[in-house]
This record gives sequence, structure tokens and C-alpha cells, in this order.
Amino acid sequence: HIQVLQGIRRCGKSSLFKLLINHLTQNADPRSILYLNLDDPFFIQYANKPEALYEVVLLAEKLTQTKIQYVFLDEVQSIVGWEKYVKSVYDSQQFLKIFITGSNSSLLNSELATLLTGRYIPLQIYPFSFQEVLHMHDIHSRLEMSQQLPKILKIIDDLMHYGSFVEILEAPLTLKRKIIASYYETILFKDCVSNAGIRDIKGFKELTFYLITNLATLYSYSSLARGTNISDVSVKEYIFALEASYLCTELKQFSFSLKEQASSKKKLYLTDNAFVRLTYGFSENYGRLLENLVFAELQKRNAEIFFYNKGYECDFIVKSQAGLRAIQVCYAVNDQNQAREMNGLLKLPFEVTDRFIITYNQSMSLDKVQVVPFWEYFGY
Repeated sequence: HIQVLQGIRRCGKSSLFKLLINHLTQNADPRSILYLNLDDPFFIQYANKPEALYEVVLLAEKLTQTKIQYVFLDEVQSIVGWEKYVKSVYDSQQFLKIFITGSNSSLLNSELATLLTGRYIPLQIYPFSFQEVLHMHDIHSRLEMSQQLPKILKIIDDLMHYGSFVEILEAPLTLKRKIIASYYETILFKDCVSNAGIRDIKGFKELTFYLITNLATLYSYSSLARGTNISDVSVKEYIFALEASYLCTELKQFSFSLKEQASSKKKLYLTDNAFVRLTYGFSENYGRLLENLVFAELQKRNAEIFFYNKGYECDFIVKSQAGLRAIQVCYAVNDQNQAREMNGLLKLPFEVTDRFIITYNQSMSLDKVQVVPFWEYFGY
């Protein structure tokens, strides 16, 4: 099968490729492995010439005097019509294995899905999870977490404010914001504007900034249109482009009726907290930062996520084979907000298996509700 790695730019797809290549070289001739970064400026001249990939492979074989057996195509969406090339070499069994990465979900659009039906295995890649970040810090168990709580809380603070892209995690504080801004601009222009053919770049950027500034708040396409002077149709198209780039995810209201889900207001969350740094005032809203971080962790667990907001609000309804789990996110539970958070969990008009309030660092047991700190819920 063709292995397809998908995910937001800089989340580690290319690094995973290199690990796979290192693994292959243990048993295969390194000269039989070809890695092509199609995002490289060299390939701009071939952006509309997928047939040039045949020539590149032939050239590699001529230079190495070795048959290419494994081909890695990084950022494959850079070549228009790449899927026809991949289908051709797959059907002719030219290689033992084909690996592909892409930074846009349109990679697996209907045309590609039709061409490569049954031929590919998709794998979603994300920036590091909380557990992976703990591993980076040499923390490997629940016991070690509880013994190093101040360090754990510092890690969570950093994740809330700077996200979990590896390069940003390792960068000095003075460079973090510059790297985030660079990622953001690349995603907006290469994966949104270019891929979706967006012409009103100013309007698109303004809507994106507005959505990030108003993270996790209810909206309809018409309300966004009124607030930004962009048409309803364009608003919908722009959000679709943002989702396709993996920058964010639009959540629907939970309902057993698909029609009601489609017609209800939506909420938007970012794939990674890093991009919240691009809005100044919002970066001190710890409740929203924690809420987005919880969303990002749930997403990395491949959860099907909704929200509920009818009379009472529940931040996340998580659907799995075990049933529905209701989750509120509250930085710190106190006398002023406890009733509101509890009502959002206890007054749901449908059955749930579990009810949680995820906090920054509080733990208690309330009526039918477990209050747990972030590190305990998502850690080991």
C-alpha cells in the first residue's frame, strides 16, 4: 500500500520520513531509497509537470547505478497531478513501497480517493502530545509526574502559551514568536491561499485573525460575514481552507440529528496553541488557552469531538465506542463558577458515561463529576 502521512506543516512528517529511511537502511541498500522534498524551490519548475518525477527517478538510478525500490515524496501537493503519477507507478509495481506526506487534507480529496481507492493507508500526524513532551523532559510515569509537579506545571504553561511544535519547544524565548509567525504565514499562503485559489487575501487574513481572537466562541457564517464584511459563501470557503491546512478545526453542536448539527452554530479551535501568540490580548486568557490545549490533546487521541450549548454549555462532548463523555474545561473551579460548570454537565438531555471538569491543577470529587488536573487526565 501507499503510506500517506498528513498533518499541519512542521508537525514532524519529514522527521518521521527520516526515521523510516534510517530503519530501511538497516536491511536495504541506501542507494535504493529516494527522498524528494517537493516543496524545495528546485521543483517549482515542475509544479505542473508530474511526468518530470519519472525523469528524476531515472536520473537517480543512473547516478547510483541502483534500482530505486523505496520512494519518499515529501509535500506532494506541490506537484499538480501528482496522484496520477503515484497511481501509475503503484499499478506498474515500479517500487516496493511508496511514502507520501502532505500539509493539506485536499490531498485525499474525492479525485484522489477515486484514483487510489484501496491503495493507500492514511496516518494523521500532529505536533507533540503532552506525553511526548513529558518524554522529552525524561518524565516517564505517573509517579515521576507527581514527584516533579512544579516542573510539570511549567511544561503545561509553556504548552498553553507556545504549543508543542518541536522547533518552538526547543527555541530560545526570544525566537519563539518569530518562528510561530513564520509557520503561520507559510500555512496561510502556501496551504490556504495557493491551494484554495483565494483572491481576497486581505479579507481572508482578517477573518483568520478574527477567528483566532475569538477562539472557542459560538458563531454562524452569517454572523462572521456581518462582523468582517465578507460574504457568507466566502466565509464558509475560507474556513474550509483553514481546516484543510490543519490550522484549525470547526466543531459542531452535538445532536443525534445530522441536519441539526449542520444548521446549528459552530465553534473553532486551533490545532496548536502556538498560533494564539499572534493575538496579543488573548494570550493572557488562561481559561481559553487551557480549553484549546484540552481540545488539541483530545484531537491527538483521534476523538470525535462536539460541544453542547442549549440552555447550558458543555465545552466538549467526546464520542467513542464506549459512549459519550462530557468535559468542561475550567482553569480553577471556585464559588463563582462551580454551579455553571456543574450544570453544563449534569443537565445534558442525553446519557453520558463520564463527566469531567479538567482544571489547571485542581482535583476533587463533586456530585457525579470528576474534577481532575490537566496533567492527570492527559499524562501517564
